Amino acid sequence: MYQKKKRGAKPWIIMGLVLALLVWLLYALGDILTPFIVAAVLAYILNPLVEKLRHKGVKRGLASMLVMIFSLLVLLALVLIIVPMLINQFNNIVMRLPQMIYFVQNKLLPWLNDIAGEHIKIDTQTMVAWLQAHTGQLNNTFQKLAPTLMRQSGNVVMGVTNLMLLPFLLYYFLLDWQRWSHGIRALMPRRFIDTYMRVSGNMDKVLSEFLRGQLMVMLIMGLIYGIGLMFTGLDSGFAIGMIAGILVFVPYLGAFTGLLLATLAALLQFGSWQGLLMVWAVFGVGQFLESFFITPKIVGDRIGLSPFWVIFSLMAFGQLMGFVGMLVGLPLAAVTLVLLREGADMYFKSRFYKHK
Repeated sequence: MYQKKKRGAKPWIIMGLVLALLVWLLYALGDILTPFIVAAVLAYILNPLVEKLRHKGVKRGLASMLVMIFSLLVLLALVLIIVPMLINQFNNIVMRLPQMIYFVQNKLLPWLNDIAGEHIKIDTQTMVAWLQAHTGQLNNTFQKLAPTLMRQSGNVVMGVTNLMLLPFLLYYFLLDWQRWSHGIRALMPRRFIDTYMRVSGNMDKVLSEFLRGQLMVMLIMGLIYGIGLMFTGLDSGFAIGMIAGILVFVPYLGAFTGLLLATLAALLQFGSWQGLLMVWAVFGVGQFLESFFITPKIVGDRIGLSPFWVIFSLMAFGQLMGFVGMLVGLPLAAVTLVLLREGADMYFKSRFYKHK
C-alpha cells in the first residue's frame, strides 16, 4: 500500500521537471518564441470554434482557415477603429496645446497658489525660465537618443516579421491542435494515464474558464467604457474605452489607464467640471459592474486566481522573460495553481500527514 502511494508521486516529479524545462526554454528563446506563443494562446482560445464547425461537417483544414480569417478580421476591425481615433485625439492635443498652457498658467497655478496660501508659493515665471534654460539639455538628450533608436530598428523589423508570421502560425496551430493533443496522450505511460487525464482536464478547465472568460470580460468592458464615453460627447471616447477594456486583464490597470486618458481628453475638450464628472461617472459605474457582476459571473471565483496573484504573476514572469512572460504569465500561474492543488490533495491523503 505504501509502495503504491510512493510510486504515485512520480507523475508529479515528471510534470515538475517538464514545467521547469518549459520555463527555461521560454526564458532562453523568448524573442524567437513570441509569435509562436501568441499563436498558441489564440489557437487554444479559438479551438472550440473549429470543433463546432467540424461537428457541422466542415473539414478541419477549412474550419481552421475560416476561424483564422474571422479572428484576424475582428482584430483588424478593432485596429482600424481604434487607431484613427487615437491619432485624431493626439492631433487634438497638439492643436490645443496653447490652450492647455494658458489653462495651467492662468487657472491651475493661481488656484494652487490660493490653496497653498503663504506656505507654498508657485512662481510661474520661475517655472517658465527653468524650462527655457533646460531646453538645450533636452535637445542634447534627444540627439543622444537618436542613435540608440536607430539601433533598435532591428527590433522593429523583428516585430513586423512576427506580425506577418502570426496568421500562418495560427492556422497551423488550429489545424494540428487535435493531432498534437492526441500525440501527447499516446506518449504518456499507461500507468500514469489516469493521473494525466485528471490533471490535464483540470488544467484545461482552469485555463479555458480564465482565458475565454477574461476575453469576454475585456470585450464587454471595452464596449461599456467606449459607449459610455461616446454618450458623454468625448472625442475618441470609444477608442479610449476599448483600450481600457483591453487592459482589464490586469486588475485596475485598465480602469486607471482609461480614466487617465479620458480625464486628459475631457480637460482639453470640455474645460468644465460637468464634462469631467460625466467621464468619471462612466468609469465609476464600469468599475462597479466589472468588480461585482461581470467578472464574478463570467470568470467566477472557481479558478482561485485572486487579483494579488494575477498582478504578481504578470510582474514576475514579465521581469524574467519580458514580453513573452507577460503573455504566458497568467496561463503558467493557472497551471501552477492546478499542480499545487493536486499536490496538496496528495499530501493530505498521504500516510506522512495522517500518521500520528
